[in-house]
Amino acid sequence: MKTPHQKMPVRDAKERIKNFSSVALGFTEEQSVLEAKRCLQCKKPVCIEGCPVEIDIPKFIKEISEKKFLEAIKTIKEKNNLPAICGRVCPQETQCELKCILGKKNEPVAIGSLERFVADYEIAPPSFIPTEPTSADVKLYGGASEKGHFRTKVAVVGSGPAGLTCAGDLARMGYSVTVFESLHMPGGVLVYGIPEFRLPKGIVHREIDYVKSLGVEIKCNMVIGKVKSLKELFQSNYEAIFIGTGAGLPQFLNVPGENLCGIYSANEFLTRVNLMKAYLFPEYDTPVKIGKRVAVLGGGNVAMDSARVALRLGAEESIIVYRRTEKELPARREEVENAKEEGIKFHLLTAPVKFIGDEKNNVTGMECIKMELGEPDESGRRRPVPIPDSNFVFNLDTVVIAIGQSPNPLIPKSTKELKLAKKGNVIVDEGGRTSMEGVFAGGDISTGAATVIEAMGAGKIAARSIDEYLKVNRR
Repeated sequence: MKTPHQKMPVRDAKERIKNFSSVALGFTEEQSVLEAKRCLQCKKPVCIEGCPVEIDIPKFIKEISEKKFLEAIKTIKEKNNLPAICGRVCPQETQCELKCILGKKNEPVAIGSLERFVADYEIAPPSFIPTEPTSADVKLYGGASEKGHFRTKVAVVGSGPAGLTCAGDLARMGYSVTVFESLHMPGGVLVYGIPEFRLPKGIVHREIDYVKSLGVEIKCNMVIGKVKSLKELFQSNYEAIFIGTGAGLPQFLNVPGENLCGIYSANEFLTRVNLMKAYLFPEYDTPVKIGKRVAVLGGGNVAMDSARVALRLGAEESIIVYRRTEKELPARREEVENAKEEGIKFHLLTAPVKFIGDEKNNVTGMECIKMELGEPDESGRRRPVPIPDSNFVFNLDTVVIAIGQSPNPLIPKSTKELKLAKKGNVIVDEGGRTSMEGVFAGGDISTGAATVIEAMGAGKIAARSIDEYLKVNRR
């Protein structure tokens, strides 16, 4: 406990806003060993309870403290197929690190930073990458040992964190897994939703290659629900299907002027920049309009990403507009602090009521009203209440609406057998089973927009349920 908590080194804010290079630089070997030695190696490690994918956290940390870095990444990969991604974007502070006993009176062990270190370390020495499922893998994951199961076909729809996790776990169990991705590149939200400076796409591609090395096949440009229905997948001899199509439907304010030019949904804005490489225009074909003053509406991680992207695209001023106080911001504290360091301005207790445009239908301003907090709503946060006669106007060139996403509606609306909740999410039980026999779902398609690691946890649970289902009900 006397060992000081190691802080993640980051690039200087004034320099980093000029490009899309990584903000966080990662622990050095010395920092990692020092931080790992802070772990108390509890007899009852409650940190594991806070991990949706059930990593043996004390074991891999102990291996780091002993400089057994490749053993540490092997331990992590027993449960997590995407460690370099999780080490960068998983909200450990509200999960495993929140449970850390050391954090009761001190700073918790930096579990996420240690995971990132060994995941990155792996690319230098010879890597532990099994090329096919082994008997040890099958035993570890509780999969069937019968040889027949190695020929059983399972379809996974969507190659985001839920789909990749489910596919990887099923492949380890011995199943023949094909992932169908609607876009031209696999990764889902990992490639279209999270900026390069927070999650380099080279890291994502490397993690996907690892999943493929387990025997998973990925087919891109396959819009399931259009190219093939779920029933047609069953007719193609897939014996179970997992739906992990995420939350790709943007939510809007429904206020006057919302259709003016220069107003983006965060989905479109970030997809243009991240997946279509708009930040490298005209080297890449997709442009994105950025004026001198940009407003981003919302207070989550997507809003922080959008505001920080706008700065890097040349905005002179990037503003977060949020209708509650800073205390209620749903974004990770780390992302809020990074945004502040980079000069993002926060206009809190503020809500838009109308957008203003010019004669060419370009947005030029936004009328807002000031808010105050009332009684708590269904989310447990105090409800924002408008203050009468407090309206004022922002002059703006670009607006990004980042107030949330709903489940992708394509498969739910085209498959009558699937029962849906009011908000369009697929209803599942605790094992990820849907109302349609042989069909499972998990991640944002069933919960609404959540975190990468929660989606991965859902994919892991569904993989076990699929294995149980196929043992009993061979189609």
